[in-house]
Amino acid sequence: MDAPFDIVRASHIEYVVTDIDEARRYYSATLGMVETASEGSRVYLRGIEDRTHHSLVLTEGRRPGLSHMAFRLRSELDMKKAERFLEAEGIRHSLAEGEEKGIGPSLRFQDPSGFPVELFYRTDAVEWELQKYHSHHGGRIMRIDHFNVLVPDVAGTVKWYVEKLHFALSEFTEDDDGSMQAAWLRRKQSSHDIAVMRGHGPRFHHAGFIVSDRDSILDCADILSSSGYFRSIERGPGRHGITNAFFLYLRDSDRHRIELYTGDYMAADPDLQPVRWSVHDPRRQTFWGAPTPESWTNEASDVIPFDFPAHHKD
Repeated sequence: MDAPFDIVRASHIEYVVTDIDEARRYYSATLGMVETASEGSRVYLRGIEDRTHHSLVLTEGRRPGLSHMAFRLRSELDMKKAERFLEAEGIRHSLAEGEEKGIGPSLRFQDPSGFPVELFYRTDAVEWELQKYHSHHGGRIMRIDHFNVLVPDVAGTVKWYVEKLHFALSEFTEDDDGSMQAAWLRRKQSSHDIAVMRGHGPRFHHAGFIVSDRDSILDCADILSSSGYFRSIERGPGRHGITNAFFLYLRDSDRHRIELYTGDYMAADPDLQPVRWSVHDPRRQTFWGAPTPESWTNEASDVIPFDFPAHHKD
């Protein structure tokens, strides 16, 4: 059965931060993201490989949290199909236009687990920074790769994304009783676009950003330490068992988490079977067996629900 509409990939997130100047300094001046635009208390950033307007939006507010996570659709027709799907499913949603710089009309809704999700298809093209090597600095962040979320019911969330939106299951972890503890789901041809982990939620755990190689991660750790941001390094560098990627987890001044990420695998073949991990295998989180910090397991960003207009659609 065909998907109800074609989701291409994870596209961007919006973090609410309490100090926009500090957030801009951290993500742009230190980590090396490119500032596309700013307006008032909002800054739009992208990676050096991005040809779309932004992959990270920073918005100043009184309470930090995730404002939304966004997936890009393939076409205008898919937007229309998505709206019909949400209406048929009875999911509260609204059409937004002009609220976010650099993209066209978008559909906003809360998924069944409570996460604010944006769907859109059109974005402004921007100048490609990939071969401007003289300006690359910090972590040399290329592009966004995935989202990671915490929910009490992993199996239920996975069921909705797989059966309703036709995400594919790449890898998962199970308890002794066979219950699913975490899962990695994909639309693009790599290991995942969204990972779902068991925990108090809905909370947003992190956004993963691709860097070109391990040296970029190691260089970034040195730069963070020498520039006074050593306390923002939470976990790593290391290698995951799940996805096989090399990683470094960072926290900004509002404790939002991002992952610098490189070296997972292609997942293009339609008959790939999901990889199962036991929850007791210490190599699943860190392939070398190193324990995960307690903060990584227990802490995450709050979710800020959409404030739907009075004329929203149910």
